[in-house]
Amino acid sequence: MTTCCSLIFHTKYGFTFNIYLITYDILNKLKIDEVQDPDYEVVTISNLGFVDPYGNEGLVVLTSPDKKEFYMRAFSGEVSRHIASFLDGDHDSIPTIYKMFEDICEASELLLVNVKIYESGDALRANLYLTGKKDLVLRNYRASDAVALAVYYNIPIMVRKNMLQDPIEKSAESYKVN
Repeated sequence: MTTCCSLIFHTKYGFTFNIYLITYDILNKLKIDEVQDPDYEVVTISNLGFVDPYGNEGLVVLTSPDKKEFYMRAFSGEVSRHIASFLDGDHDSIPTIYKMFEDICEASELLLVNVKIYESGDALRANLYLTGKKDLVLRNYRASDAVALAVYYNIPIMVRKNMLQDPIEKSAESYKVN
């Protein structure tokens, strides 16, 4: 069963915000005026941590339903810590830049519904899909921030299928000689 409700907030400056709360089932069905791209796969976070012992470089393992993986690294340990706190349900200590994104979305009556991660040269980038008064796609943003926002809002993370690989253990097993 899916539900939708609206919360209305009045600020001391006379602004009114109408916040729409939609269950995850509805978010999966929302589309942004474009055909669903068959080159992308919905993934979940199966592991999160750091590459180095000092926590300077973050690492997240994204896993598809068929257990293929993508290792995303080379982003700040600070973003990794934010993702971890969001996964733990802490939505009170949101970083300033994410709070600014949230405020802009609320003021514009937009809702982030999906992020798509892709390779652009040597870097990972992401498109952020928003819907509300109008549909909007924010293109070419940092993939690590997109993952953090997706976890914060509990929305789908999508990765290009060609970036997903068999797990290392499974790959190693296929090379064993009997």
